[in-house]
Amino acid sequence: MCTFFFNIFVVNINNIPMKLKAALLLCLISAGAYSQNTVCFTIETNPNSSDPALGAFTKYVNVLDCFEIYAEAGIADDKVLHAAAVAAELLDNDEDGIADDPQIKTQLQNYSALMPLFMSDGSAAMNTFENNYTGDGVSAVLFNDEIDPTQTGHWGDDASVEEILHTINHVGHTNVYPAAFDLDTSSSLMSAAMDVARAGQFLTAPNSYPAAAWYHYDDITCDYKCMMIEYMYWSIVSWMGVLDDAATCAGIANEWEPCSPTLFQTTDTLMYNLITDPAYKLPQLAPDGNYCPTASGVENISPRGTLHLWPNPVEDHVLISAPGFPSGEVTIRNVLGQLVKTANMVHGTARLSTSEFDKGLYFVSFGTDTIQLIK
Repeated sequence: MCTFFFNIFVVNINNIPMKLKAALLLCLISAGAYSQNTVCFTIETNPNSSDPALGAFTKYVNVLDCFEIYAEAGIADDKVLHAAAVAAELLDNDEDGIADDPQIKTQLQNYSALMPLFMSDGSAAMNTFENNYTGDGVSAVLFNDEIDPTQTGHWGDDASVEEILHTINHVGHTNVYPAAFDLDTSSSLMSAAMDVARAGQFLTAPNSYPAAAWYHYDDITCDYKCMMIEYMYWSIVSWMGVLDDAATCAGIANEWEPCSPTLFQTTDTLMYNLITDPAYKLPQLAPDGNYCPTASGVENISPRGTLHLWPNPVEDHVLISAPGFPSGEVTIRNVLGQLVKTANMVHGTARLSTSEFDKGLYFVSFGTDTIQLIK
């Protein structure tokens, strides 16, 4: 079931014709009429209740047939759906209902990747899981007080993006693309980049990092491989803009410095080039906790099929891509034909802020293609 939640009433969009779905969505986005996230997943009962490790969970969501959410009974439904939406957005960043990278999907399927949601550290369900789980599909867990659907990914409030990304990266990317992301010392492009970011190769956290370091993780329980997974997370969310506010930058400065997309791009050039390389299909836009591909109703592919926008309608950032065209200038004009903003393609994609745009209709052009963008 796919349901929109509003302050006053609930509408099941499966009962609405497609054209009306689009009109309803656009109207609500423009008016800001809904206060909760739109998530088109259904919470099911645990299909593996007899499994010794999974039997303590009562709630379950299958995300894109390659990532599973298991939750204790006490976890509120909106938090369970939030975790599912974040996982879906990270795996299907253009939100077309299909995982962006078939190889990653297959890898996650083969290892039965999952995210367990526990009420608290040391809960009965957590103890049962830890004592009986023998698979390789879990790299992190989420606790009830770490999930906040109203502040997706915000540092200190919602750890869903971090923990789910850890699992996708660890189970998926480090195995599918070992030359780029293998976790062994000095064996991958990422390990080389991290040694530069830490101004040296440190197999364990040093007492202090050199002044030139911008990544200075100091948890002595985190070994080199663990530090690489953390480094991958910091890099991806910095480029996404998740950390780009003064309070967050100050709060994480003891561990990570290039907190904005611009700082990251200009400071950590090796890792920037790696995570934006389209060969690895890593997510480029931050999850917002909304996932409902069938509810879009807004055409986001130009007639020639070369220019793509996501999300559309947009709020703070838009990802513009033109597969097969690695470079070129993108222009955005308002309905009066006035130039509002330009951007340059890098590896066939451009990511730009739209937070300063007024609400309304815009036209994005690249080459001979023009496509509508709604704010």
